[in-house]
Amino acid sequence: MIIKFFEIKKNNLTHTNLILLYGKNEGLKNQVINNLIDFNDKVLTYEEKEILNNQNEFLEKIMNKSLFEPKKIIIIKRVSDKIVNIVKEINDKNLEDTTIILNAENLEKKSKLRILFEKDNQFICVPFYPDNEQTLSKLAYEFLKGKNISISPSNINSVIKKCNGDRENLFNDLRKIENYCKNGKKINSEIISRLLSLYEDYSISELVDNCLAKNKTRTLNILNENNFSNEDCILLTRTFLNKSKRILILSQNYHDNKSIDLTISSAKPPIFWKDKEIIKQQIFKWTPENIKLLIYRINELELLIKKNATNPINLITNFILEQSLSITSN
Repeated sequence: MIIKFFEIKKNNLTHTNLILLYGKNEGLKNQVINNLIDFNDKVLTYEEKEILNNQNEFLEKIMNKSLFEPKKIIIIKRVSDKIVNIVKEINDKNLEDTTIILNAENLEKKSKLRILFEKDNQFICVPFYPDNEQTLSKLAYEFLKGKNISISPSNINSVIKKCNGDRENLFNDLRKIENYCKNGKKINSEIISRLLSLYEDYSISELVDNCLAKNKTRTLNILNENNFSNEDCILLTRTFLNKSKRILILSQNYHDNKSIDLTISSAKPPIFWKDKEIIKQQIFKWTPENIKLLIYRINELELLIKKNATNPINLITNFILEQSLSITSN
């Protein structure tokens, strides 16, 4: 059963304990999830891969419940069609006092998981779409007005463009501005750029764009010109992931309509004119199948970087070089 995100309330979950949230707005998803969690709830978070690798152990854990145990909220992240059979098995067990929230990224209309949750009234399916600039502007102005912070419209636009259509990123950046202004300090575009690392992010964004476009020479130049630190590694992987997801959608659209100009002009959120040429290069270089594989590898790389705190910069550098040199094409 499909419902809108603002329709999800605790009192309409009495008939189901399985909820699918899918789409590209993690900030709004997290708001909805937080509204479903009570203070006394026991919250467990899993990656889909963990469950697929230990299916019996997972099912046993959610079935075991003591008399005095609080209600369980189980969140499974980055789910895909691979988990469909497990979902059906969970549903057959008629779990009580357990809500399972499946958090997926974009799911195609023919996705088995999406079809299951849309068609079956036992389940709830909620799509999430990126926030548009109008929504983000409203959120930013309301936040800043409530904190009595004065910022020019052009600077607010800079903050909005940086958040990549996700309100969670927006509020993280707005809170940085709030903390800076607490002692009566004045804010300007230079301060905002420094607070939000816009200069560093630009280098990272340019590096990832050129790597994904297979511009080997420019990729090597950026690597040589910048002294990225170990702390930049997670930002690099997240930037890779966000841009790769965008290419996946565009590549799928191009595969369907065979028109690069139509693909670019109909993109949502809209592509800025200065980015159009390099995005065209990226679309030509990646098939939907190859970009899906890349996204999987980026997730693995992020986990590896988090585990290997001694030298993560080598891991990400080798990955960048490998991708800029590899041969893939539509």
